[in-house]
Amino acid sequence: MTQKWKHQVVELTYQLFESPMRQRIQEELDTRGEQGWELVSVEHDPSILGTRLYFKQPA
Repeated sequence: MTQKWKHQVVELTYQLFESPMRQRIQEELDTRGEQGWELVSVEHDPSILGTRLYFKQPA
């Protein structure tokens, strides 16, 4: 039987009065990890001035 996966994409963009991006990414990783999501890829996108985090977990 083939493993089935759920996927989630989180987009974090730079915000003027938000926490530093490094801190926001760490918080997002901790939150998703507690929910059972596994980080599989990270993409920096200059066109949105942000970062995308790609997660998966068994369906």
